[in-house]
Amino acid sequence: MMKRAFLDLIAAFFPLCNTISLLKQAKGVFMQPSFPHPEVIGSFHQFGVYGVSYQVLRPVGQTEKGWLVEIEIPESGERLEYKLDDVMNDPEAE
Repeated sequence: MMKRAFLDLIAAFFPLCNTISLLKQAKGVFMQPSFPHPEVIGSFHQFGVYGVSYQVLRPVGQTEKGWLVEIEIPESGERLEYKLDDVMNDPEAE
C-alpha cells in the first residue's frame, strides 16, 4: 500500500513517470507484432486429410520459429499450442 502511494506521488509530480508507466502496461500491445491470420481464429481444421478436427481458439504468441495458436480438440476437450504454419497447411474440417 505504501509503495503504491509513493508511486502515485511520483506520478503526480513527474508526468513523464506516468507516461513511462502507461507504456510499460501497454508493452505487449506495442512490442508484439500483429497476428498475421486473424481469419483462422474460431475456424475448424483437421490434422491432415483423415485426422480429427480441432478449433483454433486464439493466438498465443510469436516465437523464433513462427506463431503459435491455442487449439481445442472437441472430441476430448484437450487444449494445446500448435504452430500457425501447420494450421495453414491443414485442411478445413468438414
